[in-house]
Amino acid sequence: MSNLEIMKEGYANFAKGNVEAVLASWDKDIVWEECTGMPMVEGEGKFVGVNDVLENVLAKIPGYIDDFNIEIREFVDGGDKIVMVGYYNGTYKPTGKKFHAQATHTWTIKDGKPVHFFQAVDTASIVNP
Repeated sequence: MSNLEIMKEGYANFAKGNVEAVLASWDKDIVWEECTGMPMVEGEGKFVGVNDVLENVLAKIPGYIDDFNIEIREFVDGGDKIVMVGYYNGTYKPTGKKFHAQATHTWTIKDGKPVHFFQAVDTASIVNP
C-alpha cells in the first residue's frame, strides 16, 4: 500500500468513527502538532505518542464540537509527506454556531506508519463563525 493509500484509509476510518483502527495505523511514538488556537488544546499543542494524542486531543473534541467531520478537498502526494487539504465542519458548543473552517494536515510517513502530524487550521472560523 502506498503512503497516500495508507492516509486515505486512515481518513476513511476516522469518518466511520473507527478511531481504534486509526490509532493502530500510527507509529506508537507519533509526534502531533496541533494548532494552539484549537478550543480543546492546552499548552503548546505538541503531543507525543498515540495515548497522548488520544487523551489530549481526540477525546476532547466531543466536549467542544458537535458533529465534527473533516471534508477532504484533495490530497497532495509528496512520497513520505502526504498533505490533506480540506475543511473542518461542525457546531461549536459554546456558541451553538455551525462552522466551516479551512484546514490542512501534513503527515510524515516512515515504514508505512505516520510518525509526524502538523496541522494548520483557521481556528477563528471555529470559535467565532
